[in-house]
Amino acid sequence: MHWINFPLLALMIWSGLLIYWANAVYSLRLGYYEVFHFFPPWFYETLGIPYRLAEGLQLHFFFMWLFTANGIAYIFYTFLSGEWRALLPVPASFRRAPLVALHDAHIVKNKPPQGKYNDAQRIAYTGVILMGAGSVITGLSIYKPTQIGWLTSLLGGYEWARWEHFWLMVLFVLFFGVHVFQVAMAGWANFRSMITGYDVVDAETPPVSKEEAVEV
Repeated sequence: MHWINFPLLALMIWSGLLIYWANAVYSLRLGYYEVFHFFPPWFYETLGIPYRLAEGLQLHFFFMWLFTANGIAYIFYTFLSGEWRALLPVPASFRRAPLVALHDAHIVKNKPPQGKYNDAQRIAYTGVILMGAGSVITGLSIYKPTQIGWLTSLLGGYEWARWEHFWLMVLFVLFFGVHVFQVAMAGWANFRSMITGYDVVDAETPPVSKEEAVEV
């Protein structure tokens, strides 16, 4: 489900950019000064993103259902298998997570307690699941603002729901960048095992007894 989600999310972001380009209104500002506009024309030209709104809408509305179904299946699997116990943060996670970041930055030498996931991973992975749920909810509210107007209103109206949907996309891209960087820092063996599901270790030669040595 992790690997299914990767191409689905990539397609959702791509098609979302096709839609957003038709009305690219967001930017980072300091007072009246615009620091960065999401996104300048050179961004679309460099990536070769075409100006095709209808195509973006069709792709987005098609893959959203697959993205949603995969997410629901993952949540059911996590709870039915008991994996949620290793995934969800515990109260102490929020206290220990900064120590993980300091260790990764080589500021603190002692490695914090590490289970299947460390405390920073627990918080990040749970957070990205909530981000996925938020993307589906905000996406539905701007997809059907009349039919499910109560949801759109709950999110602050159409414009606020669209704004929330956009920034969730930005957070996904940032998460992906940090996620891949952390995997790379963990070493090639870790990256390979994540892709294949297997790890390669050096086989240990069993000790030879005196009797076997004599026979040899």
